[in-house]
Amino acid sequence: MQKALRTIGIIVLSAVMLAQTTLPSFAQQRGNSPRLIRDAEIEELMRRYLKPIFKAAGIPRGAVNIYLIHDSRINAFVAGGQRIFIHTGLIEQAGTPNEIIGVLAHETAHVAEGHLARLGVQLDRASTQAIIGTLLGAAAAVGAARAGAGSSGGASGALVFGGAEFAKRNLLTYVRAQEASADEGALRYLNASGQSGRGMLELFQKLYNQSIASLQYVDPYAVSHPLPLQRIRVLENRVRASRHYNKKDKDYLVFRHKMAQAKLVGFTRSPQSVYQSYPASDSSIPAQYARAIAAYRVGDLQTAIPAIDKLIAQIPKNPYFWELKGQALLEKGYPAEAVAPLRQALKLYPKSGLIGILLAKALLAANTKKSARTALSVLSKAQRFEGESGSLHLLKARAHGILGDYARAELSTAESAMLRGDKKLAKRKAEGAKRRAKSGSTVWIRASDILNALKKKKS
Repeated sequence: MQKALRTIGIIVLSAVMLAQTTLPSFAQQRGNSPRLIRDAEIEELMRRYLKPIFKAAGIPRGAVNIYLIHDSRINAFVAGGQRIFIHTGLIEQAGTPNEIIGVLAHETAHVAEGHLARLGVQLDRASTQAIIGTLLGAAAAVGAARAGAGSSGGASGALVFGGAEFAKRNLLTYVRAQEASADEGALRYLNASGQSGRGMLELFQKLYNQSIASLQYVDPYAVSHPLPLQRIRVLENRVRASRHYNKKDKDYLVFRHKMAQAKLVGFTRSPQSVYQSYPASDSSIPAQYARAIAAYRVGDLQTAIPAIDKLIAQIPKNPYFWELKGQALLEKGYPAEAVAPLRQALKLYPKSGLIGILLAKALLAANTKKSARTALSVLSKAQRFEGESGSLHLLKARAHGILGDYARAELSTAESAMLRGDKKLAKRKAEGAKRRAKSGSTVWIRASDILNALKKKKS
């Protein structure tokens, strides 16, 4: 219970790096989980942004995973260890790559300075009731403030400060100090990597302009982050004093930023909204990209495929245009036709596990032993970059099934179920794999490991 509470506290209190006075909630959910978006292009762009920051912070390459959350608000946070979560709203609303880079530098400071581990100690010192009261009280205070209920501060204040007031205030004070420290760390990393901190200031100003009304009745000692205007005042002189202050983003990063924004609009908004943001009169490549995605999403391949082909003709070495063509053909019922463009996408970006998974799906649709063997080879390479993935293991199970290797098929299904948290299915399939496999074989040993792990979890 104590461990679970610590995890909840760390996630909640660290999740408001930029949503200044709000506790994290997610725009769309599946069950109790946030809706995560997987996209090879945007994830690779975020890694590119982070590369010089990680180098300055002394963080090894590949040590931190990046996740995109489908949420329209400006936010990013670190949680659950070496993981950075980025709201799509941050990417969509950032005017420049430098604004996003400033945020990522801040989150990197949380990782590099071990803030989550230290926060766990602070949570241990506070009582269970104090922590729960802090989290719920902060949520209530925000709800009242956003509703404009200036006189309702007493009700929310009673939740935040009633009972263990001293412990709660100490915890929030500690978290605010961490946030200020992360701002300082971000500036160090930006300067060390030759980048401007101007984007941080511009984003804080944007947040301040958006939150003036909701911040009117908020007690600055009852929130987990310094308020936007405070952060601007503290950082402005230091940011302006940097010799990199007027340094602009490279043209190719600006282009990729616009492409990421267009992709998010194309995939997450209605076609009408896409065409409002990117009208037919806009002949830019990002606009063409957004409209091509919108056409494919509504099933209009007669418009989408020629539009994608036009994009490919303009930038033939862009792997994501080839990926989009393959994805459109695969999802609309043409898997055989999807194989060639997905092969080309993977050739141009061989380190993408996500593109590899798409190609494997297209190959397995042929339902032949040859295609299954090729798919397994593709999936093995994809796993090196993607890591453990439920969907990847399911595709492996299907390929093994086509090949008649039912022990491995059941084992892969068990692996997938474990990753999804389906313990019953994992147990049943691991038992089936163990029965089918030769005693002492690799499959038999791995199936035994899964069963032993399930027993430990149950106990």
